[in-house]
Amino acid sequence: MKESIIGTIQSMNVTKRVAEGFIISNDEEEILLPHDQVNKEIEKVGESVNVFVYVNRNKSPTATMFLPEVRLDSYGWAEVEEVVQNLGAFVDIGVDKEFLVSKDHLPALKDVWPENGDWLFVSLEKDKKGRIFAEPISEGEVLEDLTIAPKTLLNETIVGRVYRSTKAGSFILTEEGYRGFIHPFERKVEPRLGETIEGRVIDVKDDGTLNLSLRPLKQYSMDPDADQIYNYLVDHDGVMPFTDKSQPDEIRESFNISKSAFKRALGKLMKEGKVVQSDGQTVIKHE
Repeated sequence: MKESIIGTIQSMNVTKRVAEGFIISNDEEEILLPHDQVNKEIEKVGESVNVFVYVNRNKSPTATMFLPEVRLDSYGWAEVEEVVQNLGAFVDIGVDKEFLVSKDHLPALKDVWPENGDWLFVSLEKDKKGRIFAEPISEGEVLEDLTIAPKTLLNETIVGRVYRSTKAGSFILTEEGYRGFIHPFERKVEPRLGETIEGRVIDVKDDGTLNLSLRPLKQYSMDPDADQIYNYLVDHDGVMPFTDKSQPDEIRESFNISKSAFKRALGKLMKEGKVVQSDGQTVIKHE
């Protein structure tokens, strides 16, 4: 069988019935379509069917009419079925075989590896030996197909799954296709890759992406100036070159507020134990 059709959807014709199901062909290849992989009645030989072609657990090429979203040419969510420390995570794409996400594509820190029941956003890939495996979506591919988040989401709670985990923070995708980022300062525990999390939107960026917080709402000020300053710190790795000694024009240029409003908001953040001033800078206070 041509390896080029493995992992893809093909239009093939039914050539005959057999005890196990149907033999289907595209005039070049013949393959088995088992009875339990048929999702509608096949009435006659010669009928055309759309199938997904893969290699099953017995390492035999086979076909299914249950077309998975995850393919060589398509990304989708796949449930984690098993995690093997020396290999990676096996995911279920909806056929009778699990596909490996290599440990090379999982976080370096095993504490944030996915667990059974988590979901990874993957496509199928083929290695040099023609073997099919699953690989998480890249950041570039996420940005190519981004859904722009509306400004009205600010301070709303949203649900998403972690599709990427890095030292810089965690990245999530929501069911609506919004991309969210969780800075390490905005969480007490780093979420797992593939974990479903609920977070509060603390900023809607100009590019339509979101900044989220996993911290309890009670820790946050309802003061918009204080929120703005804190969000600025989050966006700049927890450090900013502004203090209550900064010049009024510098403050207005960066925050569009007066120095007195800045000092009042900064004082509130300091009183709440969220930030400290040191060496001419303001930094987020680590717990």
